[in-house]
Amino acid sequence: MIKKVKDDGKSSFSKIIYNSEIVEIFTKVADLLDIKGDNEFRIRAYREAVRTIERLPWQIQNLIEEGRDLTKLPGIGKDLEIKIKEIVKTGGLKQLQRLKKQVPEGLTSLLELPALGPKRVHDLYLQLKIKNKQDLRNKLMQNEVSQLKGFGRKITAQLKKALEQDATKKERIKFKTIEQYLKPLTSWISQDKLVKKVFVAGSYRRKKETIGDIDILAISSDPNQVSRRFTRFPEIKDILSQGETKASVITNPSLQVDLRVVVPKSEGAALFYFTGSKAHNIKIRNIALDKGLKVNEYGVFKGGKRIAGQTEKEIYKLLGLDYIPPELREDKGEVEAALNNNLPHLVKLKDLKGDLQMHTKSSDGTSSFEQMAGRAKKLGREYIAITDHSSFIGITQGLDEKKIIKQVAKIKRFNEKISELHVFAGIEVDIKEDGSLDLPNKILKQLDLVVCAIHSKFNLSLEKQTQRLIKAMENPYCNIIAHPTGRIIQKREPYKLNLEKIFKMAVKNQVLLEINSQPSRLDLNDENIMQAKQVGVKFSLSSDAHSPEELFYLKYGVYQARRGWLEAKDVLNTYSLAAFTQFLKQKKKR
Repeated sequence: MIKKVKDDGKSSFSKIIYNSEIVEIFTKVADLLDIKGDNEFRIRAYREAVRTIERLPWQIQNLIEEGRDLTKLPGIGKDLEIKIKEIVKTGGLKQLQRLKKQVPEGLTSLLELPALGPKRVHDLYLQLKIKNKQDLRNKLMQNEVSQLKGFGRKITAQLKKALEQDATKKERIKFKTIEQYLKPLTSWISQDKLVKKVFVAGSYRRKKETIGDIDILAISSDPNQVSRRFTRFPEIKDILSQGETKASVITNPSLQVDLRVVVPKSEGAALFYFTGSKAHNIKIRNIALDKGLKVNEYGVFKGGKRIAGQTEKEIYKLLGLDYIPPELREDKGEVEAALNNNLPHLVKLKDLKGDLQMHTKSSDGTSSFEQMAGRAKKLGREYIAITDHSSFIGITQGLDEKKIIKQVAKIKRFNEKISELHVFAGIEVDIKEDGSLDLPNKILKQLDLVVCAIHSKFNLSLEKQTQRLIKAMENPYCNIIAHPTGRIIQKREPYKLNLEKIFKMAVKNQVLLEINSQPSRLDLNDENIMQAKQVGVKFSLSSDAHSPEELFYLKYGVYQARRGWLEAKDVLNTYSLAAFTQFLKQKKKR
């Protein structure tokens, strides 16, 4: 595995090429090849490369600057390394330009719609000359699509609904992707000696799973100079507005960034104001008004006198409230809880003692379990669970019964030699359509930990899908339900489930519900977590890492848990090794 390099937001290239831009180009290449009906192994190579690049904690441009061998990355061969370097050097890929001449680029946007795979998109293009979403809208209105073979009333109704939702959808970007854009931008602003602090506010500070616009707050005694410097950032495509204390720009790649600069005495007030949410701020301002006070981005005022505003904590305290962490500021009861000294003590990353889902090269991971264990130990974990896939999933080389027995023995020998980190022998076993598990109980009973997951048949009815999960939880060896709703952010909607029933059955059967920390999953979401906690559900918080570098994904799960009001006591892998082991033993006895 390639080693980490310094990533300080600086680059010797004239233009910053973000990982997300390489991902976008390779995704379009794969999609266009797929629509053409090209070689499936060639297509798969691009998609594997996309998965690798999406998961990287570092910028590929930085790796190239350091002279690193990209072929050391999983799924990146020499040919793809050459293409990556072409993208970083030129900002584009000649191969993509050639494909666009052969297949209209707009066709790839159709793949975002439910029920449309490459073959159907190919048919729409050949038979109806549909090249984009607008063409599809027109043909649907003219009832021409339903006349095609393979496109019935059900599919056309799905497409019409999806296109209606698409028309009103505001483009948002996943949290992890936003992080890579922020490094060079905040570094640029901070280089001004007059800038004392730089904050990223808005929905980013509240740790929402997707972000619309970016809100930057800078603290300086000379706001005008900072504003001018901000608008000279090399990656700016367009300046929307600029004033003495604020500016708004569009940066590469088409992201709106709003800057506000305030003097040090207004730091807390401005940070509160620009963090939001709007509903939270309105409720706080109304409390202030009832006390004869006014709260704005400059401070708290009584009449014309400023009486607070340098820190957020003093603002909340002045209004008779406990300090409310940014993740809770969504007007979901946090203000009332703060008034009654009843806010949760939110879980922190440092509270986590273990990581309960990860994969090795025995299934679809990139490294050995010893390598995963070594990195987890460096991150301060006391225990981990190795949970390679069972062999039911066709896309992975999962473990059959013989391989599981061998892995259990190997892990046992490891634990006998190493005392600083304990490895639980686990499995991520598939839940079949009828709710049975892909492995017999005689095998499951030999494992320390069983993680159960749905990886197929996502479109079952609400009743069937709910019963499927309930039956899995009733298996006496089921410890955890992984990524319980199956959603993939911006790609796949959650499957239909009666979550109230699922939560109650999880409690009844002492089954943990996972908060999956993969940036594209973050499943359960914050609202699900809040509802489950109220019922008494306990959670596992897992990285679902497929490489040592992905073990740091746990922080994204922690953000999600905090937005769901979870405390350390709600998350079982904050327990000590002894306490967690006892929990597993009690489950087996039961």
